[in-house]
Amino acid sequence: MIKMIRTSILVALFAAGLTMQAQNQLIPLDKGLTSVTYPYEVKFHEFISQTQPMKMAYMDVKPTHFNGKNVMLLHGKNFNGAYWEETIVSLTREGYRVIVPDQIGFGKSTKPGQYQYSFHQLAANTKNLLDKLGIKKVSVLGHSMGGMLATRFALMYPEVAEKLMLENPIGLEDYKSLAAYQTVHQAFEGELKNTAASYKKYQETFYYDNQWKPEYDRWLNLLAGWTLHDDYPVIAWNAALTSDMIFTQPVVYEFKNLRVPTLLIIGTRDRTAIGKDRAPKDVQPTMGLYNELGKKTQQLIPGARLVELDDVGHLPHIEVFERFIVPLREFLEE
Repeated sequence: MIKMIRTSILVALFAAGLTMQAQNQLIPLDKGLTSVTYPYEVKFHEFISQTQPMKMAYMDVKPTHFNGKNVMLLHGKNFNGAYWEETIVSLTREGYRVIVPDQIGFGKSTKPGQYQYSFHQLAANTKNLLDKLGIKKVSVLGHSMGGMLATRFALMYPEVAEKLMLENPIGLEDYKSLAAYQTVHQAFEGELKNTAASYKKYQETFYYDNQWKPEYDRWLNLLAGWTLHDDYPVIAWNAALTSDMIFTQPVVYEFKNLRVPTLLIIGTRDRTAIGKDRAPKDVQPTMGLYNELGKKTQQLIPGARLVELDDVGHLPHIEVFERFIVPLREFLEE
């Protein structure tokens, strides 16, 4: 009886989905975000990975006047391709073709029941998408977890990656050397406890310096809406697997091997660090110091350029778009 009531409520909520979204209220979202409209047409790349059929969602936005250059945008762990909307508008206006995938396990893409996640695998999936689209050269912009993936992509496919742009990437330090390990099952149990309130508290604290603005709700709701749906255990399991990937597969030791022109755009107020709550109390304050990590990373990457955005947190392209996009465009135009 309770299940029938809950199902009826969910059906009613989805029927009123557009109205509730307009009122900025949280609604349940299924694992494929089927009720969510992205800013541009979403297509699906279908392929087999680890014996399983996969559907990789992506936006391929072509400009009115193509300048011959391609840019690929890689999302962070708590996001999907939709949050690049303003960036896509700006880049296509300048003549760039912009490719924006949702990685497997994220956004509108497949959420497998079992998958051996690795940045190598995600990079290979992404290269497979580019091959399908016939794209031979691309500049890659990665934010947060997407920065780790963009780095791996550039290391694996230097003949494809023309330029590398890293926006507040995580992985600028080796988290497993600083914090205690949690098993995937422990991570899964932690994910199941997430709520809209806990997600907002985390983002408000680490992303926005406790200064929440109404325009941030749309990106929070895409994440938090999942917690209200029956699909959430599958989503939580994939989130646990990708958290393990981030924690156990550092890229920091390979920055020295990058051979592509690289731009770091760093909001210096950012304090994001994976596993900080599991680190010793005296170590926690030393983690995620982007005002220091940006400079250290610049020294590790041959010829890297650093743009520091003072008093900006984890999401420069959301928080201070104009300050973010100007150095990005200048770097792409060189």
